Amino acid sequence: MNQIIQELKQAHIEDIRPNEPMSRHTTWKVGGPADLLIYPKTKAELQAAMMIIYRHQLSWHVVGRGSNLLVRDGGLRGVVFRLDEGFDDMEIKDTRVTVGGGYSIVRLSNKISRMGLSGLEFAGGIPGTVGGAVYMNAGAHGSEVREVLESAEILLETGEWTRLTNEEMGFSYRTSILQTELPGIVTEATFQTKPGDRDEIGAAMAQYKDRRRMTQPLQYPCAGSVFRNPPGDHAGRLIEASGLKGYRIGDAEVSTLHANFIINRGQASANNVLTLIDHIIQTVEEQFGVSLHPEVLVVGEE
Repeated sequence: MNQIIQELKQAHIEDIRPNEPMSRHTTWKVGGPADLLIYPKTKAELQAAMMIIYRHQLSWHVVGRGSNLLVRDGGLRGVVFRLDEGFDDMEIKDTRVTVGGGYSIVRLSNKISRMGLSGLEFAGGIPGTVGGAVYMNAGAHGSEVREVLESAEILLETGEWTRLTNEEMGFSYRTSILQTELPGIVTEATFQTKPGDRDEIGAAMAQYKDRRRMTQPLQYPCAGSVFRNPPGDHAGRLIEASGLKGYRIGDAEVSTLHANFIINRGQASANNVLTLIDHIIQTVEEQFGVSLHPEVLVVGEE
């Protein structure tokens, strides 16, 4: 890894952090160390780093705000990119909104809604970045990213740039082509919104916010919804009906407010969370014959 660090420094990439605890970069506040974490400040830095990594055939991951991510206690081998400052620009032309992959999707939703632009109200409570939301086709309240995304700029793992249209993103429920056939990093996204009544948009946003405050355990470290909703049902309903609200392994607990949330009550380990996830899957399968599938991305080593 010393050779990689030297090459990165020669490429003028300065914010390089060996053995960085991923508990500092995930909303669950769990996870072992990454071999190397890089904070690229520009697209040029990101591209240069990716080309070095590709040349050495290292594995890589990308993190925005660390929501929807569970890093195992053994940590991550290879390199982790953290997109933040430098990837948070925004441009609005009429109803077309172009924004950096490191921009907060909540902040974007709130900002354009106050401008009377409709289409991203559903994202007002998604605790991630624009890049992460596009990567996983994030959604809430019956809407999702694919309904408003026009195109996305992608840095491929080869270091090449491409721009994919909505159709080329291969969206389906909480997935995109970037998770399967075309590994890459979303550095910019363009959304096509539509004009709306500012008061009506604000009222809808306020209603969603009140609902989140009443039903989601936002005072504890968590990662949003843990499981995908099975066809025709809701994971939270099945988990609650299985009697698992409040069930706890170590400091990982099924929320008593919303059964599809697992909270960290203080000192949970990633293994606590994973063991609890497995227990939920097994219990729901035994009681209802339904197989739950995690929505969170689980990475790293035991």
